Order: sequence, then structure tokens, then C-alpha cells
Amino acid sequence: MIKVEKLQKSYKNIDALKEISFTVHPGELFAYLGPNGAGKTTTIRILTGLTRRTAGDAWLGGFHIDKETLKAKKEFGLVMQSINLDQELSIYENMDIHCRLFNMPRPERRKKIEEILSYVDLAHRKDSLVKQLSGGMKRRLMIARAIVHSPGILFLDEPTVGLDPKIRRRIWGLIKQIQKTGTTIFLTTHYIEEAEFLADRVAFLDEGRIVAIDTPQKLMNKTGIWAIDQMDENKMETLYFDTRGKADTFIAKQEESYTLRRVNLEDSFLSFTGKKVQC
Repeated sequence: MIKVEKLQKSYKNIDALKEISFTVHPGELFAYLGPNGAGKTTTIRILTGLTRRTAGDAWLGGFHIDKETLKAKKEFGLVMQSINLDQELSIYENMDIHCRLFNMPRPERRKKIEEILSYVDLAHRKDSLVKQLSGGMKRRLMIARAIVHSPGILFLDEPTVGLDPKIRRRIWGLIKQIQKTGTTIFLTTHYIEEAEFLADRVAFLDEGRIVAIDTPQKLMNKTGIWAIDQMDENKMETLYFDTRGKADTFIAKQEESYTLRRVNLEDSFLSFTGKKVQC
């Protein structure tokens, strides 16, 4: 559903993207992880036509993003980081405007809006002004608006940023529900546990380059199975072991305080890049 070949983006003397290439399969949830400035949002902006690439090619649903622009744009829905809803309009009115942009006939618009608002549990608030909604409701509305025209691809650029853990997990459930309908999802996030829980495959992006792509479990296995966090002269060091026995042997020789735990996806990212995802 998404194919990218040697995509580049340069701003004067800064290379934001350096010949990145990847594919996303139909129905897959593909997570794109990296620190601030790594090029995550730049990639989405290029794929959705908001920023022009410097070099390389990309296709959405088999349509080239430049040579078949309108066809490519019909293939996706987009949820950006910032809340870009019309605050003075109601939930229904925001949805209706989006449907009109995609030339949906009036009877179809009404039916689809009712269906999607029910799907995201906002039907009972359809006449409420957006400015009266909570942050979690606004995020759900943005997702509803992005899928109302039944796109094959859904781009989610940090869709749960700023939400509390309870609301964030509710959004996770909604994202997985959407994937079950066959929608291909491209997700960027700063929350490492979000990608670990949701993604079928993960790409690690660092300084404009993709340094690894695989399933979350395989990426973690490449790092180790067990991790020991140990304080050493006011600095924490993390060591990785491929068996519990090796970890226990190491622990038996230690006098400093330590924590034994399972390796997570953030450990894997650190091992590939030496950097934290959130920075």
C-alpha cells in the first residue's frame, strides 16, 4: 500500500531525509520511530503532499504521489499532531465539510457520518461544538474525520500526544479496530510502548536514515532477552543478556543496586542508535 524508494529531503544545508526506502503491506500497522528531528513528520508530509521531496519516489495504493497526485490523495486519511478541527463548528459540521471535500453525495454523507461517529463513540455529541470537547474526544474526532471517506491508508502522526494514559489506551483500541477493517496504518509516535503494543513492524529512524526495520519482537531479540539496569557513580548503565542464567551469574558478582527486567523496544532502539526515542 505504501512504497518509498530513496526518498530525500534537504533544507539548505540540512538533510532531513537521506535516501530512505521501505514498503508497508496492505492491512499492516507500520510504526515509524525516532527522536525529534529524525524526519518522521517530514516523511508523512511528503507522502501526503504537504511537502515536496528533493529526490526519490513514493507510491500510495499503487499511485505515484506526483504523477498521479489526485488518485494518491484519495487513498489516505491523515491525522496530524496538532488539533486542526474547526473549533466553532459542531462535530457533525466538521465531518460534513470533510465529506463534501471528497464529493460524497448527501445521503451517503449522512449515513457514513452517523456510522463513523457511532464507531468512535461520539454520536451522542454530534451537535456539540468542538471547543466544548475534551482532548481525547478531539483526537477521536480527528480519527473519525480521517476515515469517513473509507481510505485504504491512515496516517497517524503522534495521535495520542499529550493525552493521559487512560485516554491513550482507549485510542489504541480504536486504532486496532480500524486496522481490523483492512486499513493500512502508518504511525509515528514518541511513546515507545505504543509502537510495541500496536505495530506489526517497526522502523527505527535516526538522523534521516532508517537503521532497522523488523517486528517489535525480532528487534528486541536482537538486543537480548534480559536487561539489568545498574547504578554506577550516579550514572545508570544497562547491560543485556540473551539468557536468564547469564544475567543471574552477573548479578551474583554485584554489590551495587540493580534492576532485572525484560528487554523492551526502547532498549532495542538505544542499541541501534545510542539515543532515546524521546529527546
